[in-house]
Amino acid sequence: MKIFISADIEGITGIGHWNETDKAFPNEYSWFQKQMTAEVAAAAEAAIEGGATEILIKDAHDSGRNLILDELPELCKVVRGWAGHPLSMVQEVDESFDAIMFVGYHSRAGQNTNTLAHTMSSARIARMTLNGLDMSEFYVHGLAASYYGVPSIFVSGDEGLCQEVSQHNSNIQTVATIRGVGSSVISQHPAQSLKMIRAGVAKAIGGDFSKGLLPIPEKLEFSIEFKKHQEAYRASFYPGAYLINPVLVGFKTEDYFELLRFNLFAY
Repeated sequence: MKIFISADIEGITGIGHWNETDKAFPNEYSWFQKQMTAEVAAAAEAAIEGGATEILIKDAHDSGRNLILDELPELCKVVRGWAGHPLSMVQEVDESFDAIMFVGYHSRAGQNTNTLAHTMSSARIARMTLNGLDMSEFYVHGLAASYYGVPSIFVSGDEGLCQEVSQHNSNIQTVATIRGVGSSVISQHPAQSLKMIRAGVAKAIGGDFSKGLLPIPEKLEFSIEFKKHQEAYRASFYPGAYLINPVLVGFKTEDYFELLRFNLFAY
């Protein structure tokens, strides 16, 4: 059994400030780096206990160099840094994987369910939509996995994201680690999160993977709302892209990979 894990940090237990996500603030970042690693390790260990024989992890936060490698199971391989590939946070996923899991993910831009809520770029993007539906980083990359026939079976992160995941597909196992309210965060004990992640992954690994495959619409109307009109203007010159208003760029396609390619070059 071959499993892919994509790991972020803004949905890790207890996190509540941008400094805690940033290597430039080591006194604040280091504990959350360790907890991110522990939550990913818990998911990987449970997958191995459930029969996984190969695990590839994409370190998908900021620099892509966050996970403490010697605290992960030896079976794991890790993709560090950014290749510049359209698959982004799920770089290297392909048809050979049986399932994908998302650890430490977070609410989409504009949601009052994580003080760090954003989609792809907190500095540049106000929202992304697909066929009028707001997109989270989970949904962007869950569909990317579906493009290769890889089902999403587990997600951990903030409570708001878990609710969104259940709306997309109630068969995907979720574990809520935190609840955001305004600029505050309500957190359970980190050890409790590790127990819940292990249990959630164990249940996911023992289930019917095919039920976690997210359907990709046949026609894709994608949009990115930028925070600055200058960036929307620039992105509108991508082949097939068009300005909807001064800060909103649209792109239509029937191929999800082309949407991902536009997304890569647009922002």
